[in-house]
Amino acid sequence: MAEQKKSNSKSVKKKVVNPKIEASKKARREKIRLVFGFGILAVALFLLFAFGSFLFNAKADQSKLQINWLELIRDPEIKVANITGKTGAWIADVFINRWFGLSSFLFIYILSLFGFRLLNRDVKSILSKIIRTLIIVLWFSIALGYLFGSRYESMSIYPGGSYGYQLSVWLNSFIGKVGTFIMLLVTLLAYLIFSFAWFVNLFKPKTPTQAPLQKNPKDPMTVEDIADRLFKEDEANDSEDDDETDLMATAEKNQVQRPLTTDALKKNLLEDTINRGEDEQQEVFKVIPDDDDGLDIMVEKTDDHEEEYENIPQEAYDPTLDLSNYTFPTIELLEDYSHLKTEVSDEELIENKNKIVETLRNFKIEITKIKATIGPTVTLYEIVPAQGIRISKIKNLEDDIALSLSALGIRIIAPIPGRGTIGIEVPNRNPQVVSMRSIIASKKFQETTAELPIAMGRTISNETFVFDLTKMPHILVAGATGQGKSVGLNAIIASILYKKHPSQVKFVFIDPKKVELNLYASLEKHFLAKLPDSEEPIITDFEKVKATLNSVGIEMDSRYDLLKIAHTRNIKEYNKKFIERRLNPEKGHRYMPYIVVVIDEFADLIMTAGKEIELPIARIAQLARAVGIHMVIATQRPSANIITGIIKANFPSRIAFKVASMIDSRTILDQSGANQLIGKGDMLITSGSELLRLQCALVDTPEVERICEFIAAQQSYPTAYLLPEYVGDDNDGFGAVDLNNRDEFFDDAARLIVMNQQGSTSMIQRKFSIGYNRAGRIMDQLEAAGIVGPSEGSKARRVLMQDEYSLEQLLNSL
Repeated sequence: MAEQKKSNSKSVKKKVVNPKIEASKKARREKIRLVFGFGILAVALFLLFAFGSFLFNAKADQSKLQINWLELIRDPEIKVANITGKTGAWIADVFINRWFGLSSFLFIYILSLFGFRLLNRDVKSILSKIIRTLIIVLWFSIALGYLFGSRYESMSIYPGGSYGYQLSVWLNSFIGKVGTFIMLLVTLLAYLIFSFAWFVNLFKPKTPTQAPLQKNPKDPMTVEDIADRLFKEDEANDSEDDDETDLMATAEKNQVQRPLTTDALKKNLLEDTINRGEDEQQEVFKVIPDDDDGLDIMVEKTDDHEEEYENIPQEAYDPTLDLSNYTFPTIELLEDYSHLKTEVSDEELIENKNKIVETLRNFKIEITKIKATIGPTVTLYEIVPAQGIRISKIKNLEDDIALSLSALGIRIIAPIPGRGTIGIEVPNRNPQVVSMRSIIASKKFQETTAELPIAMGRTISNETFVFDLTKMPHILVAGATGQGKSVGLNAIIASILYKKHPSQVKFVFIDPKKVELNLYASLEKHFLAKLPDSEEPIITDFEKVKATLNSVGIEMDSRYDLLKIAHTRNIKEYNKKFIERRLNPEKGHRYMPYIVVVIDEFADLIMTAGKEIELPIARIAQLARAVGIHMVIATQRPSANIITGIIKANFPSRIAFKVASMIDSRTILDQSGANQLIGKGDMLITSGSELLRLQCALVDTPEVERICEFIAAQQSYPTAYLLPEYVGDDNDGFGAVDLNNRDEFFDDAARLIVMNQQGSTSMIQRKFSIGYNRAGRIMDQLEAAGIVGPSEGSKARRVLMQDEYSLEQLLNSL
């Protein structure tokens, strides 16, 4: 009993509450709530100014916002243009660029909802509003990333933010761009349907144009009546806060109690009849719009298909129709080297400037002005010398300036054409990697209208360099081993693959080394052209190279014949006529794709075949520009016996990577400069008199493999593009070999050659004591019989028969 009394007394004590204390606590909680409410609204207002200022000052603050947050706050020397200071600029950059883009402004709306709720403002359904707002944030972020993702490289503000861009990229790879667009459209419609009653009303069946049915007020209510009344009441209160569950429950309840009447059934039957009539009308009539007066013409359809075909003009020819589902390579196939981005510091610029000025003063050369242009690999210092200073005097100080700067690759441009200054190019301490991804994604490349656009890299002023191969029209690429020549070729090829459809361009790859261009073999049925009897898509055999180049010459001649018949001057005019169906395919006309002939290791071809290779190349280079055939030739031996006068005369556009000597530079460019490059993609390009220094874009082997795999996995043509068949002059016509009139020493010479496994005309001449002409005719007969291979210049011919037993069988069959 005593314990029970104690427990009762304790319970009584707990229930005793001091009213003054409770009132004090309640007042304190109210004050705290008001403080938090105003605080949240203040944060929302701060974010509004920060985000708004970021839209106008993002470009000016972009480089400073890449610094670590702690370093940004700690360093008082760093100034930002944002009106909310470093904190506001950094928060805005995080929300807009790194997170959700422009839809981040809706977070201010969410904070405002919390603030007004804490201030005892009447904010209804705050949870549903927040959820809907977050859905809008995510949807707009993905949509803006989808729309503007390809232009992010050139924008200082990312409309969809990094999250939106990454999600859109994932969706594009998962369901394609079309699937992503459909998904965004469906989710938008679903959001509007579930959130707004007025949007649902837009799709309700409309009343027929006939006189409306008069409804008796005494008739029982239908489900449609109840729904209409509820929707009207809901819109009058708050269109966003409708209660669909109550609506459906009320409708179902009234549906059970008040069934549809005869008038309602008649109304439904009338609507069905009208809809059916509209469908029948669509089947019987077709509508021809007239934009002049806005009056459309309804024409009854007939079964006379021939008459209908004659009245309708033919559509333009579409060369891409055979591969209409072809998808261009995506930018995600290329590596992103943005994490390796480096910048030239102000200290480095000032230090180099002082050393240049000091060195020139040591030789009594005063300058009046100096300006620096920072590039990815080198920095150009433009100086204006004082009056009376000879330019040649500064030019001769090249080595002295290089010594004072402790740098390789110093190059002096005296003077810079069109500027009236002298340029001194100094390599950066930390050169920047120029990725092919940034070049392909650049606005200049994406919006180019060039027929064959080539994106090579960035200039000394960090601008994307894009040129049109049809204007060049042929390119000679030279450079020492390991200086970026193969990467340059890959950049040229990748640029075309990213911009042109397989029906618009074809490649002829010639690679004596057999390994450089072999990566593109999988594109045989998409982009490659070859001889009809060739098994390999990449030409590596010397005889095949000769036949292929002569075949390209035949293709060039046939194209000129077609241009002559069509009365056009170039391939662009001809294809335009053909697309407009002004040329009849039954008369031999056809759509002409561009043909790009890429030759690697040109020096090896010249050393092996000499004039047999050089002459067809020179002929193609002289004449093929107008018919859309262009050549890109690369060599690592830029000597005078390789790059001959004929080649230089027909290749005005040249690309030079680093070479060993000034003589090699003069062989390529007709001037020095290539010997002063620093390598690793540093290059000079010239087209006539103008010489431009670039940093070539990096395209690594895995990137090329991914591009080729992406294209090869798609639908292709049945075969590669077949070039005209070429028959050598020694196989028919004058001087053809007649095996029925063989020399009396033919059999003995064949056995001699097979026994020694060496096909030499001089050996036949010595062994049988005959003249050189007769020995040469015997060798031609042996070649025609398939015993020895074709001539390879000064080398001995290859013996095709490996043993005497096979030879005897061949001799017996002749």
